[in-house]
Amino acid sequence: MKAAVIVFPGSNCDRDLAVAFRTVGMDVSMVWHKDTEIPAGTDIVGVPGGFSFGDYLRCGAIAARSPIVGALRDHATRGGFVLGICNGFQVLTETGLLPGALMRNAGLKFVCRTVGLRVETSDSAFTSEYEAGATVRFPVAHHDGNYAADADLIAKLRDGDRIAFTYTEEVNGSAAGIAGILSENRRVLGLMPHPERAMDAAHPSQDGARLFQGLVNALADA
Repeated sequence: MKAAVIVFPGSNCDRDLAVAFRTVGMDVSMVWHKDTEIPAGTDIVGVPGGFSFGDYLRCGAIAARSPIVGALRDHATRGGFVLGICNGFQVLTETGLLPGALMRNAGLKFVCRTVGLRVETSDSAFTSEYEAGATVRFPVAHHDGNYAADADLIAKLRDGDRIAFTYTEEVNGSAAGIAGILSENRRVLGLMPHPERAMDAAHPSQDGARLFQGLVNALADA
């Protein structure tokens, strides 16, 4: 099983994500943003957290115009898995691979703590190892994690069972408390909290390990 992690100037969670993929047995390639191809045979592409290009325009807006994004879109169109975490979620909305937008936190402050999340669906490779309705704990670290969507989009996400996680507490003002959403084909997940920081015994929680294990199981069964 092969994973690729895209690295932008300012990415600071790329190695964390690579470690998480390796922990569940995947071979990992680090792909620079100026590359134009994703390695052949890649099963999942990770778009990591951080501050791509310093967030000098809108979070993820410059990264979404990097040369590698064409290959990322092609990978997703072919049905490949994509996981965008924190800044990676912002990049995925800026590319149009996921709907909605990530705005400045409602409190206008950077939020950095471990928070509770409700698993809204177990019907995806990313969430198959959780029970719907269960509570898990992942760290968050963001200034622009306020998921913005109008009522029609929220209804569409709910009707399609595409809301993956919601916050169990007020974190950033996200519409409907949304912390993560799925694409229509359920193979792209955008998530503000950091499951890759909830795996090791030294972490405050190990709940993130099941997300990565679910991916491995899905790929093994494919």
